[in-house]
Amino acid sequence: MRILIVGAGGVGSAAVRIAVRRDFFEKLVIADYDPARPQALVAEVADPRVEAAQVDASRADAVAGLIEAHGITHVPNAVDPRFVMPIFDGALAAGATYLDMAMSLSTPHPEQPHALPGVKLGDEQFAKDDQWKDAGRLALVGIGVEPGLSDVFARYAEDHLFSEIDELGVRDGANLVVAGYDFAPSFSIWTTIEECLNPPVIYEEDRGWYTTAPFSEPEVFDFPDGIGPVECVNVEHEEVLLMPRWTKAKRVTFKYGLGDEFIGVLKTLHKLGLDSTEKVNVKGVEVSPRDVVAACLPDPATIGDKMSGKTCAGVWVTGTGVDGRPRSTYLYHVADNEQTMREYGSQAVVWQTAINPVIALELLATGVWTGTGVLGPEAFDAKPFLDLLAAPAPGGYGSPWGMEDKPV
Repeated sequence: MRILIVGAGGVGSAAVRIAVRRDFFEKLVIADYDPARPQALVAEVADPRVEAAQVDASRADAVAGLIEAHGITHVPNAVDPRFVMPIFDGALAAGATYLDMAMSLSTPHPEQPHALPGVKLGDEQFAKDDQWKDAGRLALVGIGVEPGLSDVFARYAEDHLFSEIDELGVRDGANLVVAGYDFAPSFSIWTTIEECLNPPVIYEEDRGWYTTAPFSEPEVFDFPDGIGPVECVNVEHEEVLLMPRWTKAKRVTFKYGLGDEFIGVLKTLHKLGLDSTEKVNVKGVEVSPRDVVAACLPDPATIGDKMSGKTCAGVWVTGTGVDGRPRSTYLYHVADNEQTMREYGSQAVVWQTAINPVIALELLATGVWTGTGVLGPEAFDAKPFLDLLAAPAPGGYGSPWGMEDKPV
């Protein structure tokens, strides 16, 4: 296996740091628009299998050319979702397997944005499913942590724990604190603005996909491992578009623990138009307001040493267990920032995202996972993935996942 990771930011860097401890690949190229970032990472890991490259991820031909130049077989996409389609198309053109952690962007319904979906997350990719099948190639979409590991949990729950699922409720919460900053998102602010201010999508068996207003239906969810109660709200996310395609869940939701302060900041950005991606003229310079916001905030890849706490990702499954009784179970994974910084030099949120595509690459390399077309994580057997995630090193990745039964 010869890998090209596009993007040397927080997630891409963490993926390299995780991958170099494994032996399933022969070459890994880490590429970024800024050549200094992959060069620094190559020097840090000092692994002869790893090389640095420069690429313009907005151009499919540039991505395809880099794939061909290095004989790449697999392309994990670790950049903002605005670059999904050029990388996706470049991988198809060059005959490589594609993986991403966020899918093609949505467009709200022009008339009823808080009732009906417009262009949904991933629609552009699923529209090209036949092209990938005809080429005999795989595009494994949404294989980060959320989407990704949460979808693997959904598959596992349906196959091993439940005979009937009423709801797959993805719930994400944390008690992370960044010292010295009043506001310092632990993940890409560009992506955070996109998913939090777009109309959230909900799926119901009898209704299909529909939307609500941002931050709707608040609930307090009690997260495990010392994190505790966190108020979560509806947010647009890929799981709601993926899980119904491969599971029989009657309802699918995604709720994120943002907190009142974070929500207030996002609402203010929206009121001021600073969430816009449309360029404006500032003293003769064309610039996107959202890019300015991102440039003014600390890079999530650089705040790990100032961060403390844990982050939890998982799916709350309710329905009927395999024993015929009502069941309510939360399947989850927790990343502790102190541990991920100490062992990998990557903060918890980006590390927890990055470990999952690396595991998927290993399963593809060994032939445990196979497929063609545009597929989500739910399309594959979950048990080998979860076994590899939890098994101690060197055989596995040494990061156990948990399962907590809740009152029915």
